Amino acid sequence: MAFNRRSKNITEGVARAPNRSMYYGMGYTEGDFGKPMIGVANGHSTITPCNSGLQKLADAAMAELKAIGANPQIFGTPTISDGMAMGTEGMKYSLVSREVIADCIETCVGGQWMDGVLTIGGCDKNMPGAMMGMIRANVPGIFVYGGTILPGRYKGQDLNLVSVFEAVGQFSAGKMSEEDFCEIEKRAIPGSGSCGGMYTANTMSSAFEALGLSIPGSSTLANVEDPIVEYTREAARTLYRAVQADLKPRDIVTKKAIENAVAVIMATGGSTNAVLHFLAIAHCAEVDWTIDDFERMRRKIPVLCDLKPSGRNLAIDLHRAGGIPAVMKELLDAGLLNGDCITITGKTVAENLAGLPPLRTDQDVIRPVSNPIYAEGHLAILKGNLSPEGAVAKITGLKNPVITGPARVFEDEQSALEAIMAGRIKAGDVMVLRYLGPKGGPGMPEMLAPTGALIGQGLGESVGLITDGRFSGGTWGMVVGHVAPEAYAGGVIALVREGDSITIDALQLLLQLHVDNAELARRRAAWQQPAPRYTRGVLAKFAKSAASASRGAVLDGD
Repeated sequence: MAFNRRSKNITEGVARAPNRSMYYGMGYTEGDFGKPMIGVANGHSTITPCNSGLQKLADAAMAELKAIGANPQIFGTPTISDGMAMGTEGMKYSLVSREVIADCIETCVGGQWMDGVLTIGGCDKNMPGAMMGMIRANVPGIFVYGGTILPGRYKGQDLNLVSVFEAVGQFSAGKMSEEDFCEIEKRAIPGSGSCGGMYTANTMSSAFEALGLSIPGSSTLANVEDPIVEYTREAARTLYRAVQADLKPRDIVTKKAIENAVAVIMATGGSTNAVLHFLAIAHCAEVDWTIDDFERMRRKIPVLCDLKPSGRNLAIDLHRAGGIPAVMKELLDAGLLNGDCITITGKTVAENLAGLPPLRTDQDVIRPVSNPIYAEGHLAILKGNLSPEGAVAKITGLKNPVITGPARVFEDEQSALEAIMAGRIKAGDVMVLRYLGPKGGPGMPEMLAPTGALIGQGLGESVGLITDGRFSGGTWGMVVGHVAPEAYAGGVIALVREGDSITIDALQLLLQLHVDNAELARRRAAWQQPAPRYTRGVLAKFAKSAASASRGAVLDGD
């Protein structure tokens, strides 16, 4: 076996006896000190359906690691439910929790000098937080996804969390009965698992499989179905072999591996949040990756999967059609994937996919590269005087990819939602939601409530919405987020006034405020940075330290 750093640390030097005594107190025997200590970072929580089904996976991982000769040690990581916090002050803690989770994993692995770590997550920030923590600790690590949710059902239609947010808009517009609204609310979430479309959780799990740090075929499993437990056991065995081989995350997370992950994000129609999170992951891995690399990848990768929010199917349908391995095989065969990247299995991407059958013809979830849904990817980086550092938009599937209209300016999400619900937003308007960035929010909250309400009222493609905050992975429509620099940092979005003309052009990748430079200079001279919304605690610390969204909103940037 490879050098066991924990065993070496507690069996040599003057600290040997007290260190060993602590472990004897946990039931160790003499022979246990030669075994690798492998941490199990457990995101189980009863606060959200996304994480309420994780304990059985943690138990399976612990039992398997012990059975094959490791000393597994479990520790907890927190979670914030984006779906539950949406539209409330609690949503500001969501992105913050990514950093807290990463810190927890780095701290426990480093502080206890572990030989490896298996991380288990379900809700949106569990995934990037776990990946960032594993990369920082840089001991052999593997990610286990808690699994997607099965769809709810009402009147012959599949339901998911986004169905509820869109139903709010339909009900308020008089397009849905109170009975139907209440039934959708009750039935949309039938049990444990993460939100069912290709939203942020399923986007990140799929990307991690492509990155090489999850078991092939595991990223679209349902939490309530039995195979997920066996995949977890296989992940434990795979990690044990990686510990023996000393195969670390930074050996795997290279620029070419990130290209593979982003290729799968584009091919599956994944969440805008993936841009923010992979900028942060690349930063942790010290990989040269910028926001412009997403645009480079978008131009070469077609959209192959017909998945919600803009398509018809859920992640479980993708799994039954062949899952991420089938998508990766299509990309690899077309020369759009780096097959020589090493993965946590010890094999390359090409070796993992070898022998996979051709794309099945009895399914309509995954298209062949020769007949894509869209010839280019859907996550575009828009620039202009409103976003010189870049902004992120989903641009595929829009009937009207260009809009120029009067600005309707809001300083917070709640007042914007109130205006939509009251019918004060009209077709052709461009809503501007600002002071919601990493520093200004703080925490860069998601805007699913306003966008869901717009869609429910039939305004999803006729009203533009731009923000320095984020969007849920369930969002679609003429929306642009991550505008950088943000308003709180003095970005041009802070200078927009009610009625100004703004253009969102998905064809020219342009986000432009039609105000001349002289007028902008006058406005800038009069602008004052608002007082911070929080002066103590975790939100205050995040606001002080967070980098621009164009750099992943990391806390340890230059």
